[in-house]
Parts: sequence; structure tokens; C-alpha cells
Amino acid sequence: MTTHSSKNWQGHPLEPIELTNDTDILGPNRPTRTRVRVRIPKHYNDEPVISRLVSHYGVTVNIAAALLGANAREDGWFDLELRGTTPQIQSALMYMNEMDLEMWGDSNTEEDGW
Repeated sequence: MTTHSSKNWQGHPLEPIELTNDTDILGPNRPTRTRVRVRIPKHYNDEPVISRLVSHYGVTVNIAAALLGANAREDGWFDLELRGTTPQIQSALMYMNEMDLEMWGDSNTEEDGW
């Protein structure tokens, strides 16, 4: 993954997503949420990437912000809030990682209370 000095929609710095297994600490069925910025390359324009997060991984997705070029000729940038259990969110993040999408997570979880 590439590191950028991106900021989230609240102006806080974003850090690259690191996939970990938190189920032992948080409990496998504890509802949780996370914020992530995703760059979806233009060659995935015909792929239902975000809808698969819902249908295949059972997470609720809120698109907090999006940046798309005219006629979808460029990469798309999405600020997403993912809600679900820890395993659901981890699976969804792994899916996006396996697609080799660039992802950054919100590093200011204390202020958000998450």
C-alpha cells in the first residue's frame, strides 16, 4: 500500500490500513465501525466494489464523501464508514486489500469515540 499524507473529511490525518485480527480483544460479534478512504482505479468502474461490501460481507456502508471524474474516466475516491461486527469489517477490508485498492484509515479514533 502507498502512504500519502491524506486527511479525512474532518481534516484529521489518515494512516495506511493495517489488517489485524482483533477478534480476541474485541469479541467476534461486537458491533463496531471504522472509517476508511479508498481509491478505486478506473479499471474497476464496471465492478460493484462497494455493493459487494454489503451483499458479500454484511457490512453497512455509508459513503461520507466521494470524488469521481466526469463520465467515470478517472479513479474514484471514497470516504466510507463501515459498520458491522469485527469479523465482517475485517473480511471487507481484506476483500478490498486483495483487489489491491489503496486504503487509508482514520487515525483519530479517540475523538470519534470509536
